[in-house]
This record gives sequence, C-alpha cells and structure tokens, in this order.
Amino acid sequence: MRKKILVTGGAGYIGSHTVFELYKVGYLPIIIDNLCNTTDQNLFGLNKILRTNIPFYKIDCSDLGQMQKFFKTHNDIYACIHFAGYKSVSESVENPKKYYDNNIGSTEVLLKCLEKSNFKNLIFSSSCTVYGMPDILPVNEKAPFKKAESPYGETKQKCEILINSSSCNSISLRYFNPIGSHNSGLIGDCSSDNASNLVPIVAEVACGIRDRLIVNGDDYDTKDGTCIRDYIHVQDLAVAHVKALNYLLENKVKEVFNVGTGNGLSVLDIINTFEKVNNLKVNYNFGPRRLGDIQEIYSDGDKIMNVLKWKVNKTINEALISAWNWQKSRK
Repeated sequence: MRKKILVTGGAGYIGSHTVFELYKVGYLPIIIDNLCNTTDQNLFGLNKILRTNIPFYKIDCSDLGQMQKFFKTHNDIYACIHFAGYKSVSESVENPKKYYDNNIGSTEVLLKCLEKSNFKNLIFSSSCTVYGMPDILPVNEKAPFKKAESPYGETKQKCEILINSSSCNSISLRYFNPIGSHNSGLIGDCSSDNASNLVPIVAEVACGIRDRLIVNGDDYDTKDGTCIRDYIHVQDLAVAHVKALNYLLENKVKEVFNVGTGNGLSVLDIINTFEKVNNLKVNYNFGPRRLGDIQEIYSDGDKIMNVLKWKVNKTINEALISAWNWQKSRK
C-alpha cells in the first residue's frame, strides 16, 4: 500500500518533478493546486510518464474552509510537501501584499490543518533568500537570518518561523537556483506569469519569444561584474525532497537543509555555457541592477550530504540542455 503524500503546488515546476520522484519510489502523491500560476500541462505530462492518474484537487491553499474539508476526507495522509506560493523576486518587490497574503497565508492555513491531522509531518519549500546577503561564503545552515533583500525572501523567513513554532515535525529545504527540466520533456516550468528567472529568459531569447536578455548589472564585485548564484538541476532538487521525506518519517525532527551544488556561477557563465552546449547564440545587453538581487551566494552542502545522503548527480550542461529542450517543446 502506497503511503499518501499531499503535495501543494504539485502542478508547478518543482512540485511536478517531485511528484514524479515520489511516485517512482513507491509513495502516492496527491496534488492540490489552484493553477493560478501554472497550467494543467504538467498534470497531463506526469500521467503520461507514470502511466497512471495522479489524484488532483483544484483547491486554493489559502482557503481555510476548502483545506479543512480536504483534510476531513483525507485523514490518512502521512506528510505534506508545501510548494504552493508565488516565486518571483522582482514581482514581490512590485507587489509585496500579493506575496504576504498568499505565501504566508497558505502556510498558516496548512499548519492549522496539519496540527489537527493524524500525521503532523511537513516538508517546506524554502529558499536561500532567507540568508539575505550572507557574510561568509559558502553559506551554511547556521548562518543567521539577515534582512531579506525582497518581500519574497521575507515570506520564506516568516514561514520558517511559523513552522518552527508549530507542533509539526518539519524539514525546510532552502533551495538555491533550480534550473532544467525532466529528461522526458513532458514536465517543466509552466508559470503563467512572465519568466523572471535567468535560464527561462535565456531560453525564450534563444527561441525568439524575446528579442534579447537584459543582464541586470555588470558592476558587481565579482569576476565578471555579474551576479553569482548556485544553479541546481530540478531533478536533483526533487530527489532531495524524497530523501528529506524518508528522513522525516523515520526521525520526527525539526530540521533545515541547504540544497545546492556548492558551485557559484555568474550570469555570464550561464549564458556562455547555454550557448556552447546548445550550439546557438543569445542576444543580451547590460542594464541596471535589479531591486531585491544580492551580489553572490552559493551553498555549503555538507549537512544534506552527510545527514540525508543526498548528492548532486546532474551537471550544469545537462540542466541547460534540458532547459532548451523544454522551451523548444513549448513553441
């Protein structure tokens, strides 16, 4: 009998890849998603890859009534993986209330439901933005929260605080920069808003959806003047959720883990590598810095490797090839 795992935001980018990994290893993922920032394409893709019908409920996670009704009729869910939330740093600067209401509100509702459920186990989709501008690199989990550089980062900080003060067993996974897509080409980033992350924009420029990429800032104190980030293949990130879930069900802890490669790459590194591995050119210009961006961050991954026995398996080349293949499939 497969253990049921609730996946909020499971039709989204990281959620859909995690649903695939959960089902593959023997869990039964149940998706809740209101499709406000994605489409049903990943649902169709998942069912095709897995040759099954993953249970799906179109529910807004910030609606307490709907969520309570769901939990009342699903009292045998072993854990929840909470992805539901908006994710654009730049949009959060422009519309912070949208992010506070949705990201924090949905977490508050979920915690209320979990605290009354039979199994109080939660994996939270957090972010390296909780660290703000870290003093020491690579950054590890002992680094204190600093002032968030964006409302998005602030929501992740506040959600972690809420979770830590709840009665739930929990693991917060602090992602760095997920990129790429499933090697089948059937699931990926279906965000309905304009792409705001680097790699999807690079892919849109490469296929002609956009005229050019604006590189936000060339005067940072880095090797080439552009921001440095830690880019991780989304399939590796999805596997980290399964590892975290297995650990949580066995150990009933409250923990946090970074999920990154430990390798910092600049914006120009990504553009140049994308061009090389996909044999094409990307038009770009330099523009002003973007509000909410930090100069440089990459992960110290010792804790997740030692405790969860997780490691990176996919290369940056594989990630950028899969990102281009996904974009071509959506033309």
